[in-house]
Amino acid sequence: ITMSLSLSLSLSLSLSLSLSLSLSNSPGSRCFLHIGSRRSNASLHNLDDSDWTNSMYTSPVSGMENTSFFTDDITNLSSALLKEDDPGEAAAASLFPEFLGSFLKHSSSAVFELLEEYQVDVLQSVVLRAGQNSKTAGVRWLLLQENCTWRLITSLYRYLDRVQLAMEDDIMTDMVLVVDWLESIAKDQIGDFSDNIEYYAKNDPDAPLRQQRPLADLDREDDVRLLKNLFTLIRAGMTEEAQRLCKRCGQAWRAATLEGWKLYHDPNMTSGSIELQPVEGNPQRGIWKACCWRMAEEEQLNRYERAIYASLSGNLKPLLAVCESWEDCVWAHFRVMVDSLVEKDLMSSGMAHQEVETLPREYLEANWTMEKVFEELQASETKRVLEETREHYHVIQKFVILGDLDGLLEEFSDWLTASKPLPSHLLRFMTHLVLFFRSLGLALKEEVCVDVLKAYVSLLIRDQQTELVASYVSQLPAELATAQYAAFLETVNQPELRPRCLQLATDAGLDVAAITKLVVETVRERDETEFTHHSQTLETATTKEDLRKIDVIDWLLFDPAHRAESLKQSNAIMRKFLALQKHDAAKAVFSKVPEDSMREIYCQWTGVGQTTAPAEDENAIREHLCIRAYLEAHEAFTDWFSHSSSAPQKPAPAPEAKFTERVANEMREKEYESSLAAWSARLDVLTEDVKERIYNVLLFVDGGWMIDNRQDSEQDSERSHQMAALRSLCLPRLSFLLLSVLQNSSRHQEALRLADIISSDQHRLYQVFSKEELRRFLQKLRESSLALLDRGVDPLGYELQP
Repeated sequence: ITMSLSLSLSLSLSLSLSLSLSLSNSPGSRCFLHIGSRRSNASLHNLDDSDWTNSMYTSPVSGMENTSFFTDDITNLSSALLKEDDPGEAAAASLFPEFLGSFLKHSSSAVFELLEEYQVDVLQSVVLRAGQNSKTAGVRWLLLQENCTWRLITSLYRYLDRVQLAMEDDIMTDMVLVVDWLESIAKDQIGDFSDNIEYYAKNDPDAPLRQQRPLADLDREDDVRLLKNLFTLIRAGMTEEAQRLCKRCGQAWRAATLEGWKLYHDPNMTSGSIELQPVEGNPQRGIWKACCWRMAEEEQLNRYERAIYASLSGNLKPLLAVCESWEDCVWAHFRVMVDSLVEKDLMSSGMAHQEVETLPREYLEANWTMEKVFEELQASETKRVLEETREHYHVIQKFVILGDLDGLLEEFSDWLTASKPLPSHLLRFMTHLVLFFRSLGLALKEEVCVDVLKAYVSLLIRDQQTELVASYVSQLPAELATAQYAAFLETVNQPELRPRCLQLATDAGLDVAAITKLVVETVRERDETEFTHHSQTLETATTKEDLRKIDVIDWLLFDPAHRAESLKQSNAIMRKFLALQKHDAAKAVFSKVPEDSMREIYCQWTGVGQTTAPAEDENAIREHLCIRAYLEAHEAFTDWFSHSSSAPQKPAPAPEAKFTERVANEMREKEYESSLAAWSARLDVLTEDVKERIYNVLLFVDGGWMIDNRQDSEQDSERSHQMAALRSLCLPRLSFLLLSVLQNSSRHQEALRLADIISSDQHRLYQVFSKEELRRFLQKLRESSLALLDRGVDPLGYELQP
């Protein structure tokens, strides 16, 4: 029991857990980082991208003489980084893909290894060269705080099985780990400075307190420096190093005072061995501790000497007197709590009955809890400590220590909704922290986790981190993941990046078919307006938004398996363009669709043993053919109109003059007649072509233009409405165009036959005409009848009977 309690106490002073950021169990996978000063002159809390340049940073070696912190092997790299506008950001930019790489490689516990190649030494050197007010200082501060937080999480969740153990069952170990974490950070800060400290005096100074006599000037200066550095070592958990420093400075007696905390243990009492074994610990530990308490209360002593003995006796007030930062204050409270728990265990075991009377009542009756510690810090009268309690990473560290994940996620939610944007590295850390807790199977507030992931995805999209987006989107709920990645794809304008984005989505397990469909539908339906009647004046030029709708079809063309969907979506886009008479835009969409699409669709279904394609696919194919027929008819009319408007001009007759001029006039006449004949022949060909192609639309096979063959498909009311509207918009228009072609070609009898087709009950084209359109159509036919009468035939073009 004695040994067990001794071990518990020793843990509070010298526990040395490995807090490397290691994921794998393989040797050598460690990363120990030099941490920046915890005693900087200006607070760097809650920095964002805009105010890092105004931050201040104090070197971790400030105040420590003859200390060398850096090596020269990173000088060249640091100089190169300084040539950039933001060397800190440049040096840390690789963290984003590195974190994802580690997460994908070790999905179950990846966060313990995420900083393995963290080049903080490089950033530190850059800070010193770039100046105190550089942006680099702010970046480095954030990364150092992040590193500290990962180390805390590593110790609490890797070395202590917090997931399986209840907090109240292992509170002692929790506290010891927190103390060790804080001491390990401080140890990294100070390095080996004690070996480089020089003292003027080498002898033990006299006892000024007992003799009431002042020290010599050099002795006093040495003593102040020594005590401050001794406390620095104890603050870093380096008690043995502090004792070694005392001996090196000729103060062995002081080294002995730091030894008295060890529990007394005489192995000869129980071993039964004839050979005597060495005795361990302090048999008068209770007296020693009471003396330490009284020395901590002695106001004539240097404040660092009081703090040293306060740390050994659990006397909080003198200890807090030298604590300058949030980390220092947390360490002081937790060290005192560990000390108190050890003493209570000793008393409950009956091993400390001699010590009870020597300890002050305020120590024995203290009832600190972890929650009360942080409440006390939030009410601190020290401005710096109060400010640091609100720093993002300290807030996170508090909730991690308390194991209050709900409280932590509530803080995350508040930060995300604040007007001030979060620094990118902080948001990255929050994201991976959420993913880490998820990997442990802990119950979390899902809506906040989703918000954190969405915010990080938005950051990656903003910073054009194309390679990273899909993996984090895949951590969202399926429906939301589809929407988020679709929104991302809308921003990808470089055609060469699109196949890669889809491949990344496939690798991440996203529903690529649903995503690409949503992308197209979103763009297609943007700025949606009702189908407009063709008689209204429209702007038919292709706009920038039209180009986006044309271009978006590409997302459906990379995978042949999506051909049916690409056909349906392109049809929907073209329906809108046709309604607006944007024929050039419709043609551009049509040209996007691969020529083998219909064959590919049928092959896909026959490949899975189906004799016919689904009704939706067959109707899409038919609609595609309808649109093709319409575009071909419109193109034929455009060609006819262009040609009919470019008839050769008859040369003006020249006045009778010389013989040479008359010959020239005759030659021009012959050329005109030749050109006119060629033009007329070409016009006849184009007239026949446009007539045939318009009739292909008006008399479209198997039920009519824009009418589905298969009625067993799933109903799409919007599509049905648009197709019916297109019949009413396009068929009358084509009829008028054909009538115009025939009349301008003096084919009035053919023009009158068009009336028979429109009025036919077989095709029922009259149903798509409005009353006004029918009135105008009949008026046009009247003109053809009058023209026929002028030719000496009846109104229908037949010979008059005598």
